[in-house]
Amino acid sequence: MNNEDKSSSQNSSVEPAELETHITDDGVKDELNTLKAKLEDAESKAKENWDKLLRSQADQENIKRRTARDLENAHKFALEKFALELLPIKDSLELGAAAATDDHADESLKKIQDGIALTLNMLDSAFKKFNIEEVKAAGEKFNPDHHQAMSTQPSADVEPNTVLNVFQKGYLLNGRLLRPAMVVVSQKAPDNKENTEIDEMA
Repeated sequence: MNNEDKSSSQNSSVEPAELETHITDDGVKDELNTLKAKLEDAESKAKENWDKLLRSQADQENIKRRTARDLENAHKFALEKFALELLPIKDSLELGAAAATDDHADESLKKIQDGIALTLNMLDSAFKKFNIEEVKAAGEKFNPDHHQAMSTQPSADVEPNTVLNVFQKGYLLNGRLLRPAMVVVSQKAPDNKENTEIDEMA
């Protein structure tokens, strides 16, 4: 065999190996890229599912808290309608007790007064037990959240917008308004100096 044949034979034996190695390297790279893409996709989906899980847990906690709050309010204010029905009865008893305080009232009327006072005490105890309390009114600053102004009256003795008189008591149930107090509210009295000047002109 001459040198040319040997050279040709060597070239033909090397080239397929190099080609096979080249093909194998490309295949590994492609597979690696495919695996990387799949891994990134899996990580993205895992992160998305984790976020969904966290949101779901937060929603469940919010629902649990809201349900507990609603249940607590239901317990607190279940008596609201019943309490509203009792208020006029208490109003009438208080009016009756006030009317029966005349010093000249006879003995039978005083017994009625004692009965009314006893009933009022029982009602007050029941109100206290169920957290029904009177709205502070007389002498207080007018509060539109708790007071309903029935009229205004000039007064130099107190600050303007002060409750002077109470027509009907207001009540709170567990701190929430059950009925506003109906009140008379002070307004600024006319200036005495102006009145004096008007009198002098007359």
